[in-house]
Amino acid sequence: MTKIAIVGRPNTGKSTLFNQLTGTRDALVHNRPGVTRDVVAGKMKMPDDANVTLFDTAGLEAKTTDIGKISTDMALATIKNADAVLFVADAKAGLMPKDLDWARVVNRLKKPVLLLANKSESGKRIADNSEFYKLGFGTPIPISAEHKIGFDAIYDFVEKFDNKKEIQKTDLDTENNKELRIAIMGQPNVGKSTLVNRILGQNRMIVKDEPGITRDTVKLSARALGRNFTIMDTAGLRRKAGITDDVETLSALKSLDAIGKTDIVILIVDSTKNIENQALGIAGRVYDAGKILVVALNKWDLVDANERDAKWSKLTRQFENSFSQIIKPMIIPISAEKGTGVTTMLKRAFALWDISNTRAGTAIINRTIEKLVAAHQPPMSRLKRPMRIKFASQTKTHPMTVVINVGGASDIPDSYTRYLRRGIAKALNWEQLPIVIEYKKTENPFE
Repeated sequence: MTKIAIVGRPNTGKSTLFNQLTGTRDALVHNRPGVTRDVVAGKMKMPDDANVTLFDTAGLEAKTTDIGKISTDMALATIKNADAVLFVADAKAGLMPKDLDWARVVNRLKKPVLLLANKSESGKRIADNSEFYKLGFGTPIPISAEHKIGFDAIYDFVEKFDNKKEIQKTDLDTENNKELRIAIMGQPNVGKSTLVNRILGQNRMIVKDEPGITRDTVKLSARALGRNFTIMDTAGLRRKAGITDDVETLSALKSLDAIGKTDIVILIVDSTKNIENQALGIAGRVYDAGKILVVALNKWDLVDANERDAKWSKLTRQFENSFSQIIKPMIIPISAEKGTGVTTMLKRAFALWDISNTRAGTAIINRTIEKLVAAHQPPMSRLKRPMRIKFASQTKTHPMTVVINVGGASDIPDSYTRYLRRGIAKALNWEQLPIVIEYKKTENPFE
């Protein structure tokens, strides 16, 4: 597998280039410098389908602030592990002192470098690109990341380092990757990145005791309990009323978008505080999307031992009473910092995923529904017609979907649907899975 790092000072268009080369929107793009903090990985779409992993790095900054220093250190570590580098300069702004500073840093790492003069849409800018020779990377290649101009030179450069054409495991998730995908979600500063680092067994995500550190949705390959999977660290989600920054708005939208691209969502809740409606709102979105939800009560080690039983009962009751789509939410106490409970959480999440991949026999479903109907007859319709259940079957997984063929009543109350859902879940061990019940009306022309 070939690894290519995109580097340069802030706001030169690195994230735009990353998104264009990977055919995704995984990297957060904004005209404010310093938006990218963590390293984002993606599979580069090569003309020959070569197996190339692309890394979008934070803009190299000579900062002594904690976050700036950590971001830069992570970018430099990525460069050291890469096979080659795409150094991005801004042709519109021209050569800047920071370009020269970081060119010297990259040169010391002795990596092959392709110099890209981005934002070279006009002939005038292309003519002015000669000043970039001072960076020491040879001829600057005029490109426009936004308009996908000049990409042939990038593909030709990357192909030189692709010595292995066979399909291998990559350091990222792609749309065609069938591995299990797990998204870590929650409000700001509840320990999402700490949990990701704990699962990975290494510090891949920036962790600071302040909200808003993670901005991109970062996808990373992980392995635990004998399974390979992709883990997605997302930006913290706050109430809309509390968001005044457009970068945070974009980060939040990317986090919510991750729900549709994952299989399991681990919702982290700070167990030292009360559950807020925002956390319940995230859980609701996960259920509505038909995804598996695991609620991780983080910082459980900080809860007073004498208060844990009462806290557990209260939190469990809040989640169970908030949703009709699920019967018994999976709630697990953990400490991401110390690692306690994390293995149990993953083990139970994997077991739930295995259950969700199975299909119940049609005979079992019909017998279950027959017993439920016998115990509690459905109410009459507005037209005083009884509902007659004729046949039922599971039609799909994720979410578990049962279609019931009925005759007679067409206005089946939600309360009776909840009754059937609960009974089916208990009978088939689906209590911690989202379940959808659909009705199919069958008309009798002779009735």
